[in-house]
Amino acid sequence: MKLTVIYDNETKKGLNSGWGFSCLIETVAHNILFDTGWDGHVLLANMEKLGISPEDIDTLVLSHQHWDHIGGVPTFLNMQPDVNVFIPASFSPNLKKEISTRGKEAGTSTSLSNMDSSVGPRLHDIKIPQEICRGVYTTGELGKEIKEQSLILDSGKGLYVITGCAHPGLPAILDAASSFGNVIGILGGLHDSQEYDLFKSMHLIGAGHCTAHKKEIKMKYPDAFVDIFAGYSMEF
Repeated sequence: MKLTVIYDNETKKGLNSGWGFSCLIETVAHNILFDTGWDGHVLLANMEKLGISPEDIDTLVLSHQHWDHIGGVPTFLNMQPDVNVFIPASFSPNLKKEISTRGKEAGTSTSLSNMDSSVGPRLHDIKIPQEICRGVYTTGELGKEIKEQSLILDSGKGLYVITGCAHPGLPAILDAASSFGNVIGILGGLHDSQEYDLFKSMHLIGAGHCTAHKKEIKMKYPDAFVDIFAGYSMEF
């Protein structure tokens, strides 16, 4: 399994930065795009520079409906409409309609043999923790005011949690993730989370996007902390 950050506030030389977050998760059977950042043109430009083809992506997972995580959806779906889209069930009806109809006229591509073969985005409402595909799970829809889902990746040696903004809070996210096994790492936007003790047994703390307390986390866990950026990648 490989993870590549495509969109973030920070970037390595040669890529474009932008407020928001997106990453690609490559498994044996599926290529999963998690969020799209705000600007779809930045998203696609970074994909091209990283050697990632939109047509090779078969699954889109959206963490929550803030613009800096879904703004690039229309541009992406115009390039690759034939995807399964996993969204929190609380997404607005208008947004669901926009996603489900976007890109149907853009052409055809080969869809997954074990899923709906119709061309165009296929929506899957997420409410509870569940498996999305082998080795990849969702925490389910969490939070009271801002509904958000995070992804859970099974490395075979432990779980890595991928967050968009972590609005529901680390305790709720890690509690949901722990139902699938032992969490050994987290990566993404950590917002203003200050429950630092929850990181103590982690091998990786990949802080990006909206993380407000990077200095404090790095000071407490210098060996596990990584300041992520567009272009950052890891295999596990």
